[in-house]
Amino acid sequence: MNVTAQLAWILPLSASLVSAENWPCFRGPSGQGVSAEKHLPLTWSATENIAWKTPIPGESWSSPIVWGDRVFVTTATEKGASCRVLCLNRATGEILWNKEVFRQVPGHKGDRNTYATPTPATDGERVYACFGDGSFAALDFAGIVVWTNRDYRFYSQHGLGSSLVLHRGLLIMARDGSGEGADKDLGWQKPWDQAYVLALDAATGRERWKGRRGLSRISHGTPALWEHEGRLQVVSEAGDVVQGFDFATGERLWSSKAIGEGKAPSTVIGGGLVFTAGGWGGRESIKAFRLGGRGDLQETNLVWEHRRGMPKVPSMLYVAPHLFAITDGGIATCLKAATGEMVWQERVGGNHSASPVSAEGQIYLLGDSGETTVIEAGPVFKVLARNPLGEKAQASIACSQGRLFLRTEKHVFCIGGK
Repeated sequence: MNVTAQLAWILPLSASLVSAENWPCFRGPSGQGVSAEKHLPLTWSATENIAWKTPIPGESWSSPIVWGDRVFVTTATEKGASCRVLCLNRATGEILWNKEVFRQVPGHKGDRNTYATPTPATDGERVYACFGDGSFAALDFAGIVVWTNRDYRFYSQHGLGSSLVLHRGLLIMARDGSGEGADKDLGWQKPWDQAYVLALDAATGRERWKGRRGLSRISHGTPALWEHEGRLQVVSEAGDVVQGFDFATGERLWSSKAIGEGKAPSTVIGGGLVFTAGGWGGRESIKAFRLGGRGDLQETNLVWEHRRGMPKVPSMLYVAPHLFAITDGGIATCLKAATGEMVWQERVGGNHSASPVSAEGQIYLLGDSGETTVIEAGPVFKVLARNPLGEKAQASIACSQGRLFLRTEKHVFCIGGK
């Protein structure tokens, strides 16, 4: 297999990018925030170009997912105690069912987090969800609970923020927490060896493997999948490391040094590189590591580092040949993905938590105020539209069947003509 074929290919997680009709997990069919949809809405407001708007109870920053005529969201009501999965009619926004899957004891979390932050995933037959205490649930499309798994209790100084990856019958999730004993810095400010990447059997909820990280610190990003020389890997960034695990066994194949704790951006892959964002206290940077290799690589596979415009919460976006980022404070950056050379850096404005999405040469940047700024995905910074909704928003946008699905603090909006 030549270099282009083996490195440039990014594996779709649950559906083909050719159709992109469904948005089955966090950041869509590729897990990278890129949609093949055409003619998505460009302009809207709270009252214009809205197909429907449905109130959602409770508090949650999980993103919507879409399969066929169903939209799924999770939430936690009763101050986080009741863990629920909701199914909405894609065409009308009607809530078809609202199911409590189990109850949890609300624990410690950061102010920007919730007790239902992980975005669910679906394979078209079941929907899989995870909640703040680390418990999993699988439901069929009728809202019947098929299985639950409450064996992997989670604690973090920030709460649980990573989302689910679903592929070939495996439900995969990064578990990068911290200690809840007397030393609260353990796993947070101090590296520890208790973090792992977990794979459950999607049919039964039983453990298939647990890939240990070694020494690392807190993180909240969602892994990506990548194939190298016929071998599928789970590529995942945690505090201080970015690593590759064997998809079938969980064996840790390689590990590179990427200093920083509390990382929230999810793993982004493109052009044979994995892009990371991390570092605090003056060490903030975006880094690109060449994929491949074996063992403890340290920084031998580091290709470039860029010290300006690092996002702390929103994930980055690879749209060849560029890498795009938006900081929490609304500074957008376009870099040449292969070299790290800055193409442009401009102020979009507002605060940002949601990860951007791209379709048909456009990038949608959803701000915390509920305003979505649409820019060109190219070497010239150009704002195409600014679309306010007037409600707080931190969940990432979903794109499906010509519509945008956007979750705010109180509602799910379907954006596009009725």
